[in-house]
Amino acid sequence: MTDKKRIELKIYGGIATVNCYLLKVDSGFILIDTGPSSKRDSLEDELEKEGCKVGDLNLIIITHGDSDHTGNVAYFRQEYGAPIALHPDDEGMVQTGNMSHNRKVNLLVRILFALPFIKLKKSDRFKGDIDTDDGFDLGDYGLNARIIHIPGHSKGSIGIITADGDFYCGDIFSNTDKPVLNSIMDDLDAAHSSIRKLEKLDINMVYPGHGDPFPMKKFQKTMQ
Repeated sequence: MTDKKRIELKIYGGIATVNCYLLKVDSGFILIDTGPSSKRDSLEDELEKEGCKVGDLNLIIITHGDSDHTGNVAYFRQEYGAPIALHPDDEGMVQTGNMSHNRKVNLLVRILFALPFIKLKKSDRFKGDIDTDDGFDLGDYGLNARIIHIPGHSKGSIGIITADGDFYCGDIFSNTDKPVLNSIMDDLDAAHSSIRKLEKLDINMVYPGHGDPFPMKKFQKTMQ
């Protein structure tokens, strides 16, 4: 079983939170998502507490391109020397800083994404090192897991499913009150297709980008 640490960071003045996950593997660590740049010190402190120092980070996996998940990617790649795994369909978001890139979000969300504290600052923009797509094997990085492409929230959204049945889902689900489909969607039909795809997998626990982890069965009950 993989040791895991949920790192919950406060965002937007404390009215919401976002999760990063630090996984301990035999050869070091893997970080799933990095939070916003405003919480860089908090994230680095948490990694230090867990014993993850420069040179210990094998890989940073980005579940999707939103700035509250990617704000520290460029910094951690430079400081820790870890390569970045990202789905190519979300490359445009992190290279331009525009969270509406390649998305069919409504006008209200588009205005929200254009706010200065939502856009990815120039100094925090980056290009991924490793293109991840459906079935990408993480064994070379010390983790018995694979990537699942789950478009819906964004075209390049991915999840990570481990051999233990843990599923790190990014923002297709959230659980701030109860497990639900995320309220912001690029393509709702694609999201429902992604859920049908996930229902065929042996998922035990879901680790969302926002809110508490939950059993997959709990989400399935809410959908009945």
